[in-house]
Amino acid sequence: MRLIDEDGSQLGIMSVKDAQKIALNKGLDLVKIAPQATPPVCRVMDYGKYRFEQAKREKEARKNQRIVETKELQLSVGIGIHDLNVRLNQAKKFLQNGDKIKVSIRFRGREMAHTQLGQELLLNFAEQCSELGTIEKPPKLEGRHMLMFLAPRPTK
Repeated sequence: MRLIDEDGSQLGIMSVKDAQKIALNKGLDLVKIAPQATPPVCRVMDYGKYRFEQAKREKEARKNQRIVETKELQLSVGIGIHDLNVRLNQAKKFLQNGDKIKVSIRFRGREMAHTQLGQELLLNFAEQCSELGTIEKPPKLEGRHMLMFLAPRPTK
């Protein structure tokens, strides 16, 4: 097997027993890092310290990542102007926080005959939110519901 020292220098190709003796003399562990290579590559290192540093890096990466939530706003075809403005303000707040938005319209009774009104309403809603978000999925009718997804604009 090919042996690499703790400082990264190569010690050459040797038997497993010799490599274990070297690791034991230094008070460190012998770790196989490339078993599929010919010959296999092993490294002399403090495995406990390596695992601790790896866990620390993963914890730091988890701390820095942000979980994107999906918020839902429900509209209706006959929504009033004030109610629409309230929903727009909520949508802008959600987009500023970095959340995705699912905007839905439920059609009741004879409203199903005028789904184009719902589509126009959703596109108008997206246009008014365009400075903070973009359309991730355009309006689509699924049964009695028309859905559209908005995503926040990437920050620079």
